[in-house]
Parts: sequence; C-alpha cells; structure tokens
Amino acid sequence: QVQLVESGGGSVQPGGSLRLSCAASGSIVRFNAMGWYREAPGKQRELVAAIALTSDSSTNYADSVKGRFTISRVNAKSTVYLQMNSLKPEDTAVYYCNAKQLVLATEYNIWGQGTQVTVSS
Repeated sequence: QVQLVESGGGSVQPGGSLRLSCAASGSIVRFNAMGWYREAPGKQRELVAAIALTSDSSTNYADSVKGRFTISRVNAKSTVYLQMNSLKPEDTAVYYCNAKQLVLATEYNIWGQGTQVTVSS
C-alpha cells in the first residue's frame, strides 16, 4: 500500500514563502494524478493544485492560488512539491497530499496525514 508523507509546513508572515513536499513510499505508476488539497477551520476541503502523472505533466490550480503557487514533480523520487509564494492569511489551512487513480468510472484516492500552514503577522 502506497503511503504519502508530507513535510514543509509551518508558520510564515504574509508575503512569505513555503515549500511543501509529498513523498510516496512506493511506486506511483498506477496513479493518474497527484495534488494538494487544503482544509481550513469550518470549511470544506478544497483542491489547491494538481499535476498529471503523464508525459505532459499538465497542471490545474485553484483560482485563489494561480500565479502564487507552483506544483511540480520528480518522478525518480516519487515526490510532488508545492511552492507557495506571496502567502496570505487566507492560505492558512491543513494541506493534504493526494494521489488519485481512475479505474473505469471509479476514482480511488490516497491521502497523506496533512501538514499545517499558518500565515499570520
């Protein structure tokens, strides 16, 4: 069973930067995409950014983070990164790494344990 381990969260002032890492413990060849979601207190979990595990590595971002966040991957390390720049207080949340597999019409998801990101002055 593949496990996802996040790291890189922490506290930062508005305008600062953080880089989150998500390392998969095993092979990710069966997954179609990996990404980052976040969950703020009292809010639903939402997609932040996703990257396809295909040759084109197409990406998808939430409108609220476009131009500030960048998702990338290193195949050899089965690792996905989220570079977060120009952080805002509203980015404060627990960030979860996700790996998604599509089998016919069924979606299978694996989640990491989450890492806290706090943006505050």
